[in-house]
Amino acid sequence: MSLTKQIEQKWQKRWEDAKLFEADPDPSRQKKMVSFPFPYMNGPLHVGHAFTASRVDAYARFKRMQGFNVLWPWSWHWTGQPLLGASQRVARGDEAYIRVLCEVDGVPEVELKKFVDPLYMAQYYTNEGRFAVKSIGFSVDWRREFTTVMPVFQKFIEWQYKNLKEKGYVTRGTHPVVWCPKDKSPTGDHDRQSGEGVTPEEYTLIKYRLDDGKILPAATFRPETVYGITNIWLNPDVTYVEADVDNETWIVSQQAAEKLKEQQRQVTVKCAFLGRALIGKFFTNPLTNLKFPILPGWFVDPKTATGVVYSVPAHAPYDYLALRDLQKKPEVFVQFGLDSAMVLAIKPVSIIKVDGFGEYPAVELVEKMGIVDQNDSKANEATNELYKKEFHSGLLKANCGIYAGQSIRKVKDALSTDFKGLGVADGMYDLKEAVVCRCMTQCVVKILSDQWFLNYSDPQWKDLAHQVITQLNIYPDSAKPWFNTVIDWLREWACARTTGFGTPLPWGKGWIIETLSDSTIYMAFYTINAQIKRNNIQPDSLTFEVFDYIFLGKGDKILVAKTANLSIELLDEMRREFLYWYPFDLRNSAKELVPNHLSFCIFHHAALFPPQHWPKAIGVNGMLMVEGQGMHKSKGNFVTLKGAVEKYGADATRCGLLLGAEGMDDPDWRADNIVDLKFKFDSLLSFAGNIIVSAKQDDDTALEHWLVSQMQQRISDVTTALEELKTRTALQNALFETWNDIKWYLQRKGNSEAKALGEVVRDWLKLLAPFAPFLCEELWSQTGETGFISIAKWPIYDAGKVDVMALEQENLVTDVMADTNNILKAMKISPSRIVYYTAAYWKWRVYLKIVEKTLTGEVKINELMREFVADTAFKPHIKDIAPLVPRIIKALTKISSSRKTNMTKINVIDEKALLINAAKFLKDRFNADIAVYSESEAQPFDPKHRAVMAMPYQPAIYVE
Repeated sequence: MSLTKQIEQKWQKRWEDAKLFEADPDPSRQKKMVSFPFPYMNGPLHVGHAFTASRVDAYARFKRMQGFNVLWPWSWHWTGQPLLGASQRVARGDEAYIRVLCEVDGVPEVELKKFVDPLYMAQYYTNEGRFAVKSIGFSVDWRREFTTVMPVFQKFIEWQYKNLKEKGYVTRGTHPVVWCPKDKSPTGDHDRQSGEGVTPEEYTLIKYRLDDGKILPAATFRPETVYGITNIWLNPDVTYVEADVDNETWIVSQQAAEKLKEQQRQVTVKCAFLGRALIGKFFTNPLTNLKFPILPGWFVDPKTATGVVYSVPAHAPYDYLALRDLQKKPEVFVQFGLDSAMVLAIKPVSIIKVDGFGEYPAVELVEKMGIVDQNDSKANEATNELYKKEFHSGLLKANCGIYAGQSIRKVKDALSTDFKGLGVADGMYDLKEAVVCRCMTQCVVKILSDQWFLNYSDPQWKDLAHQVITQLNIYPDSAKPWFNTVIDWLREWACARTTGFGTPLPWGKGWIIETLSDSTIYMAFYTINAQIKRNNIQPDSLTFEVFDYIFLGKGDKILVAKTANLSIELLDEMRREFLYWYPFDLRNSAKELVPNHLSFCIFHHAALFPPQHWPKAIGVNGMLMVEGQGMHKSKGNFVTLKGAVEKYGADATRCGLLLGAEGMDDPDWRADNIVDLKFKFDSLLSFAGNIIVSAKQDDDTALEHWLVSQMQQRISDVTTALEELKTRTALQNALFETWNDIKWYLQRKGNSEAKALGEVVRDWLKLLAPFAPFLCEELWSQTGETGFISIAKWPIYDAGKVDVMALEQENLVTDVMADTNNILKAMKISPSRIVYYTAAYWKWRVYLKIVEKTLTGEVKINELMREFVADTAFKPHIKDIAPLVPRIIKALTKISSSRKTNMTKINVIDEKALLINAAKFLKDRFNADIAVYSESEAQPFDPKHRAVMAMPYQPAIYVE
């Protein structure tokens, strides 16, 4: 067993034996409750889970060290279709899927045979997941663990939905849903194999008519473009059908006819034919009564909407490209018997005035972007760009009838409504991309009647949700507008399905609350689940009245306790525990959950809890990439959490993930980077361990002052970053920047014997402990300190320990080294002797005066010179000051305001003494003799007259 593994197992056991992360209410201490979305147990935990959870754990450990009473509970999501779908694939003998389970998930064959039982499968992955979570060192209170199919939890969900229904937030109605034809149930986001986030979208169908009265219902999101039509596109090689649709004869793709049947329409297919049968025929625009041709368009997808597309080449890049491509192919005219003169005469019709474009925006954009044809990937970019511009700033022209002069943004919905009222338009729902259920069935849009929905359209509920967001801290802050946008556009959400696992809808026989709808306020259940388990409370005792009392303070506790067969003391204890821990202080999740889970969480807290129990903070992070690609088992880049910890170690895995990104940026897991971190931690164990042993001497030089001062800055930077959940910034400072400080000190000092260095290393370990807890516990135990570093006191920034002079002296040394390196690089020589010339005292007075000016506002050379001329002390140097001032101003542009402030505090540095003291260090660095002279004594030793160029903080340099 490797040393890393021995260390991990040792501290994991000691934490568990000490019950270190078990958190109970303590009125004498401030609390922090943090949480992470419970993972689905249809597969193993992976490094994507670990990235999000590592952010939570770093924050939890940080707050615990700050003295907070921290609760981080964990549970497992077994609800919905994912488990059932996975188990069914095993039962069907899906060889590809079974191979993945063996080779990627590492499921032993003896276990695999039992996966035909979905609950066994869930328990297997739950056990594996718990082991992995402990192995990576997450500081979880396992007493509060549950699964979403446990009867006690289901009682809680029943209470939740009873209250939502009583408040009118669960309604019964008719709405479009994503539907699995096989399961005969709505398919929520997390019940999908692919297509998460896709929702039904309504197309407007313009009813163009053939000469025989049959309707070509062309689908569009832009009904205003009906005034700019030039033709219809049909795919000549696709099967279309003639069908009776609600007493009208429609011509649509075969797939569209099947979709329409699911949308409460009476559909009878009469005959089928290839699209080429209609190429060359004419149809009538029902709004203008003008006739236009039907042309061949092989790009038309029969699976999208009706498979009938009308062309607006002035405002749709794809339409213009398709028309241009067709007009260049006379052989197609012959193939379909088209009148070539008619096709070539088709010109774009301009109907929208938009800023920055002329008559034909689509044509202009295609030419500007150099788009070759309709297969060019830039065509989609052009389409999106033009659509946004026309929607936000476009005005309809005079040829748009009564809508002329109106903005598209304001009139779009009215157009669709008006057209439907005139009988020239209809509607149809479809999905913008394919959605596949966990049972591997392609989903469709179905309009359901008598379906139970969460009524996220309710304006009062939306207003409450916005109020939650107003008082909520969201990390990063840039995500807050996104949440508000989601709250605005969320509509009715089907909250129940008929297959899979989960809580039965309390009033709807045969319905089960769906996957995302039972995962909105379960954080409250954590607060009492340890009590439920400890006291063996049975589901029957968890009545609605019990939950009302615990979570809302409602009811007569004596009567409630008696009815539920619970003691009053236990009921009060659960109430006190909820009141202590709630609301949660941080919930962190990936950004893919903003449009659903996280926003649902906000809605449900707003509905069920008073403001004092609304969430305090939500963190949002990016989606993990693996070697530059999205992680997926089919790509062969799926990395399990268990496998990562076994291969690289817990600390390297945690830190490799956290260094990947922060905010909503997507991190990229690179195996080479994790291997490098593993070696760094092996080195750090030895590096810090040696310092701990040797740092016993009472040295008190400027170098120790510098090191202690630097550590104060690191403490401040790491603390600030963690408070804002900037975990990458915090770790970069805690690991690399602090390590570099210590390395610099050792290079300058030449030994590791100073006690101050030992104290700095102790603080360093504390800063690093939230990220690499195993390594830090091991090193902490070597310092002679008692107890765990996991609960050691977090270091606090102490301004009294900051020695500004020591900081600026070392800044000067590093600047001198950088300048010397630049000169040597330019000269391309190996020096034998380097001479430094330090600035005269009067230059310091000039320099510091300019520094003060830069801190108070804009520096004007003319005004400065007038001040210097007026000061008699500068009279002997006035000719030298004139060229010096712009040099100083230029140099100061590269210096931070905080450092300039420090410069004004310390006044003048004895540069000569400092560089003489550092001469041995510089000699070792440059392998050259070092000499130092002040500007006034330089003349005999200044063959190139460099000394006059010396400035404060920038000695002149001569190299031999």
